[in-house]
Amino acid sequence: MMDDGISRPRFGIGELVHHRKFGYRGVIVDVDPVFQGTEAWYEAVARSRPPKNRPWYHVLVHDATHSTYVAERHLETDTEGGQINHPALGEFFDAFVDGRYVRNQRDH
Repeated sequence: MMDDGISRPRFGIGELVHHRKFGYRGVIVDVDPVFQGTEAWYEAVARSRPPKNRPWYHVLVHDATHSTYVAERHLETDTEGGQINHPALGEFFDAFVDGRYVRNQRDH
């Protein structure tokens, strides 16, 4: 198999993560194997210029109503372990088991 420079995601859907720079906790609701945003968004928002050929994550932010799109290098495993407080949790997950959210069976 040829190496295309794309790495396997470190985190999966339902995993709790912590943002290294901004300090917030969250839960992953989707994973893109490579950056899927627009060039304009990347230029405006991704100021540290994280690699586009690495995984990016859609994260529901704890104690907030928004989600973020984050490069893998900015995330680490959340060690706090408590549940996330976010109004959209039920759209993605049915349960919280052993420190991880369980994806619901509804179609997305």
